[in-house]
Amino acid sequence: MRVVKTLMTALVAFAVATTAAACVDDSTGDTTSPGASGGTIKSGLKIAFLPKQVNNPYFTTSDNGGKAAIEEFKGVYSETGPSEASPSAQVSYINTLSQQKTDVIIVSANDKNAICGALNEARQAGAKVVTFDSDTNPSCRDLFINQATADGIAKIQLKLISEAIGADGGEIAILSATANATNQNSWIEMMKTELAKPEYSKLKLVDTVYGDDQDQKSFTETQALLAKHPNLKGIISPTTVGVAAAARYLSGSTYKGKVQLTGLGTPNQMRAFVKDGTCKAFALWNPADLGYLAAWAAASLASGMITGKEGDKFKAGKLGEFTVGKDATVLLGDPYTFNASNIDQFNF
Repeated sequence: MRVVKTLMTALVAFAVATTAAACVDDSTGDTTSPGASGGTIKSGLKIAFLPKQVNNPYFTTSDNGGKAAIEEFKGVYSETGPSEASPSAQVSYINTLSQQKTDVIIVSANDKNAICGALNEARQAGAKVVTFDSDTNPSCRDLFINQATADGIAKIQLKLISEAIGADGGEIAILSATANATNQNSWIEMMKTELAKPEYSKLKLVDTVYGDDQDQKSFTETQALLAKHPNLKGIISPTTVGVAAAARYLSGSTYKGKVQLTGLGTPNQMRAFVKDGTCKAFALWNPADLGYLAAWAAASLASGMITGKEGDKFKAGKLGEFTVGKDATVLLGDPYTFNASNIDQFNF
């Protein structure tokens, strides 16, 4: 499985790429990198990452993965974005990047539709738009880099919470990011569909709350959930900020070991909470690989090597070859489960 194979080598590869880049001539010249279909990556491509919010550990990791890729094919990397995730917060940054004649804008959307107008104006001005992590309406971008299918993410989180709670089941709740986040809402809807299956008949979803990908608000929402639902047996938080905040609250409370927790997190955030028993297992793809793949896809698109049509193929450096699927979507792979037996093998 591509994701699992690359998890162990992600940081090593990033360090090597970063060190090597320090010795590369800054001149853009006419140097090109080999592509997938006999073409070449244009040298000096200006590629900007626009996450939902800057200084979020998850996006710092993914954007640094993109930076490593861009250095490999001698592009020009930048990162910009809002400090807080909100539906329209990214619009002004998109407008600025367009004015700066950025070749590709790689964005994780806070809202499916709120940034579409700005993105289409940027495309009309000549920029290519690649979404990653959280998509827009497909008409607003050229390519979407999907970390995993909504179905796969929903299934692994319900499986983990069900196993953690045990055969008796009980009430569960979801602590999400923002109410408008495309990816979060898609995963939640798929979880609801999955919950209707016989194997989850003893699990009852009683609430969904939003921490807005803010640590303190997510912490407070966890506290409020437990006060509102005294019989709660488990919490699913499909956001790296939320699951870490929930774990911090649970680990210091009387609910530790009584209310189970899972979600999407990074090993470095969750290591202590796995070891102290607050969280038995959680899942994620490798965010560094997601950013790395997005950068290679963006460069292939901007170089005319692919157009985003179904069946297009391109190479993504150390990750190998990928194929564009339906609705101009590229899939990184399946989520990976972290637990006490393997968490010390990872560092991101």
